[in-house]
Amino acid sequence: MTAPVIEAIDAVMFLGRGASRFEALKSVSVAIAGGELTLLMGPSGSGKTTLLSMLGCMLTPSSGTVRVRDHSTAGAKPEELAKLRRDHIGFVFQSYHLFPTLTAIDNVRLALDVRSENSEQAKQKASDALAMVGLAHKAKSYPRELSSGQQQRVAIARAVIGNPSTILADEPTAALDAENGRIVMSMLARIAQDPTRGVLVVTHDPRIVPFADRVVYIEDGRIVGEERGVADFKHEAMQSQGS
Repeated sequence: MTAPVIEAIDAVMFLGRGASRFEALKSVSVAIAGGELTLLMGPSGSGKTTLLSMLGCMLTPSSGTVRVRDHSTAGAKPEELAKLRRDHIGFVFQSYHLFPTLTAIDNVRLALDVRSENSEQAKQKASDALAMVGLAHKAKSYPRELSSGQQQRVAIARAVIGNPSTILADEPTAALDAENGRIVMSMLARIAQDPTRGVLVVTHDPRIVPFADRVVYIEDGRIVGEERGVADFKHEAMQSQGS
């Protein structure tokens, strides 16, 4: 296992106020390594999305530490957290988060716009990212003209275009049928083959376990176990998608 690209160390997270305050994460330690696709699985309310948000620098732990490429979030100001997200983290969401008035290529280019990259080179990067997910022919299509699976592939292209060290995906197959879910997971698994990049996928879907190198289980805000060796099935799963 390579060095972690992102990790939480003894992280505690309290949410809510007053009588409604509760401990959403309880001394959680988890590390995401480069070259691996990790699944985070657990029942509803177990803390999966809270942990993903904390690793993605959208929430800061009440205590403990989050480290992104050796940068600690402890005491970081909002603009410093925004820079960590911008420089090191790509997000893929269940609901795609595409802008309906922008074409596929312009939705992908947004990730470079926030980095103040708006040159001809940025256009080429966006075109290359769409080609990577098999959608070069849909560059000028609007989200309404794309299927659900195609929209999620545009979202993946947007997540990787800035070359982040971590991809965080929140239920990326939940809105997709089985075939499109396999296509999306095959793409994420290929991305995770890069030893400088780790992929963490929050999911309820046991059908995508064969694409993972590791499965981490969370319940009631605690990491309760993990399973390795699932990558033994990964090659076969990816071959079935024509890899």
